[in-house]
Amino acid sequence: MPDARHPRRARPRRSDHTRKTYAMTFLQRALVPAAAAAATAFALTACGTAADATEPAASASEGTADGFNDADVAFAQEMIPHHEQAVEMADLAESRAGDGVRDLAEEIAEAQGPEIERMTGLLESWGESPAPDMEGAGHSDMPGMMSDEEMAELEAAEGEEFDTLFLEMMILHHEGAVTMAETEIAEGVDPQAQDLAEDIFQVQHAEIERMSTMLGESGGADDEDDADQDTDDGDSEDTDEDADDGDSEDHDGH
Repeated sequence: MPDARHPRRARPRRSDHTRKTYAMTFLQRALVPAAAAAATAFALTACGTAADATEPAASASEGTADGFNDADVAFAQEMIPHHEQAVEMADLAESRAGDGVRDLAEEIAEAQGPEIERMTGLLESWGESPAPDMEGAGHSDMPGMMSDEEMAELEAAEGEEFDTLFLEMMILHHEGAVTMAETEIAEGVDPQAQDLAEDIFQVQHAEIERMSTMLGESGGADDEDDADQDTDDGDSEDTDEDADDGDSEDHDGH
């Protein structure tokens, strides 16, 4: 029986609001760790996906920055024998050409020799083999290349004949090199190869203009000689005609 002196206190009943609050607190305590774990797992998954997506892009970027393509390789492999023939032509000028053409030939050889070394180094850095020697290699289809017969004709020439042949052939040879350089500039991707192509284009284009001027001056002298000869022939014909007319008049007078 309850003690009358110490009556039992009745436990207060929780209100609906208190019960709801307690229930929410309990759910939060239970769910927050689970939600945090799920968020962590999602973040890790997202990071992994992002890394996977980024990795190929980075590789592609490196390949573009440090890479080369078929146009770069073709440019170097074909320009090496092209330059070698120009140097060979320039060497012939040493004992056959006049002073002006000889000086030009020396400049050509001094410029193109180091460029051959640059292109050889590029091919080695790409793991590609340099072009084979010109003899029997079949490079006559490259723009501006001289045939064996044309090289023999140049070698046999001397003096003014050599100068004229050299200028005519080297202009064609340079025009071929300019065409090859333009192809590399348009289609290549290697920065060093494209810089070299720019140098070749500018230098050889300027030399084409220089040789055209020299050839025109040489041809101009011949044209003047032809003109003088035509004038002399004309004067002679006029003199003969006047003499004939005079003889006819004298005959009529008698």
